[in-house]
Amino acid sequence: MDLGLFLLTDLVLFLMGAVGTFLNRRNFLIMLLCLEVMLLAANLVFLTASVALDDVTGQLLALWVMTAAAAETALGLALCVLHYRLRATLDVELISLMKGSKGQVVSPFIIPCCAAL
Repeated sequence: MDLGLFLLTDLVLFLMGAVGTFLNRRNFLIMLLCLEVMLLAANLVFLTASVALDDVTGQLLALWVMTAAAAETALGLALCVLHYRLRATLDVELISLMKGSKGQVVSPFIIPCCAAL
């Protein structure tokens, strides 16, 4: 297969993820999915270079990126659940309301405990 075809596919995937991230400023889950598509495109570049150069380094980098993407997804979904419990919506513009008056993040678990004191 042609190397340029793979790189063109990687470029199209990355641009789809970037455009989706910047055009969609409302839904947090869609933004996470677009970031995952961008990481997938980066993995495909590493794997394409690994095959083209006959080297294992690209495959190891792709494995490392997949590990980082799994951690990013777990943290992103945890933030998504926390935000939905607080606001009952996944609107990205309301995430700034999670800050306290001095910039501290307000935990939903501490407030009911403090009210009982």
